[in-house]
Amino acid sequence: MARAALSLGSNLGDKRAVIARAIAALEHDGVTILARSADYLTEPWGPVEQDRFVNACIVVETGLAPAALLSLCLRIERDLGRVREVKWGPRVIDIDVLTYDDLEIGEPGLILPHPHMLERLFVLVPLAEIAPDLTVRGQRITEALAALPPEEIRKLD
Repeated sequence: MARAALSLGSNLGDKRAVIARAIAALEHDGVTILARSADYLTEPWGPVEQDRFVNACIVVETGLAPAALLSLCLRIERDLGRVREVKWGPRVIDIDVLTYDDLEIGEPGLILPHPHMLERLFVLVPLAEIAPDLTVRGQRITEALAALPPEEIRKLD
């Protein structure tokens, strides 16, 4: 069994409910949730004007290979209504595989660890809550978080 970290985000519809549905769908498809962060309200990232996001992270255990885990995430996104129209645009759900054990993969469509995870507070804040000792590219998550400039991120009840 492998351990993986995933990031989830939504800025359309009932954001928190969609994230909860995505996590429930993952749990029923050969993935065991080991830890789940709180939900966080975050500012949108990217060049497109859009509503704020709700973001969360989970740590899972799975027997799925990295590509199969990514395929599962993409299927759940489609099932929940994700339509890819504009890069970094509004989305009902986004599920990213951040890490998969200590593997480094650089294939078309699958790069692990996620190439931008250490640059994004909306990933690092929830991930640091549940996996503060996780090391990515030789850097602890909490160290990467401390190195970034502050942004408005609010933990939701």
